[in-house]
Amino acid sequence: MIRTSICAQLNIEYPIFQGGMAYLATAQLAAAVSEAGALGIIGAGNAPADWVRDQIRQVRARTDRPFGVNLLLVSPYAPEIARVIIEEDVPVVTTGAGNPGPYIAAWKEAGIKVIPVVSSVALAKRLVRQGADALVAEGTESGGHVGETTTMALVPQVVDAVEVPVIAAGGIADGRGFVAALALGAQGVQLGTRFVCSTECIAHSSYKEMICQAKDRDTAVTGRPTGHPVRALRNQLTREFERLEAANATAEELERLGTGRYRAACLDGDITHGTVLAGQIAGMISDIRPVREIIAGLMAEAETTLANLRRYPI
Repeated sequence: MIRTSICAQLNIEYPIFQGGMAYLATAQLAAAVSEAGALGIIGAGNAPADWVRDQIRQVRARTDRPFGVNLLLVSPYAPEIARVIIEEDVPVVTTGAGNPGPYIAAWKEAGIKVIPVVSSVALAKRLVRQGADALVAEGTESGGHVGETTTMALVPQVVDAVEVPVIAAGGIADGRGFVAALALGAQGVQLGTRFVCSTECIAHSSYKEMICQAKDRDTAVTGRPTGHPVRALRNQLTREFERLEAANATAEELERLGTGRYRAACLDGDITHGTVLAGQIAGMISDIRPVREIIAGLMAEAETTLANLRRYPI
């Protein structure tokens, strides 16, 4: 069985993180991932602190294994949720969309492992200096808010720049991607889109089916003029974004167009006018399975891939 330093650090069986996807990374999904031996993560998104507290308690009612909370730092509830994470003695916190520096000292004093998501070497270095225990280096192949550097280029540069474990994210959905991440120096991987297409994820069936039907070139990145580019599956909404961007629409116009569209897609099933967040790896996902099968299948394929690599002549 493949184990890395992050397994011992977090007391998990497999070096696999589940992405902290807003609306979809609920207690139901996080508990299933943790119970299967990986690290399940509750996605706080823009939810209020009381909702996050309830989700934490629901996870604990379902499993006694380690789990985490992903804090979206631009959320208006971020300061309250940061306190809830301490009060509820959450083992791991991951962060996104900002600098968690103001919270790191308090989290670490409470014994919480702090693992920010980064998309650049500069941010990675800064957060390690501030006390991060590990990092998730997320390439532009991922779904949702993205940076500009690919996973293949970003991960080894972050690994070389810091002395804490690095988790690779973006464009990873199977055992081959897992092994590739290890070759780049990562100590584990984070999966988002793959776990959306699990039976335990509450995403609408139309949302999951659109991902399963996607091809390799079916995602688009929109919103760059706003400073917050987003990768999603192509549909009528992405075409409207592209039309407005070509017409030099203001950031305010683009933000109005996108308001509420993710929830409309992932929970209500509006895959035509909603934002169907998905990574480029969507073209490799063809079915919906229980979390336990996804993790077991990935690890089995990783073992086979490693065995095959050892047979190749040099």
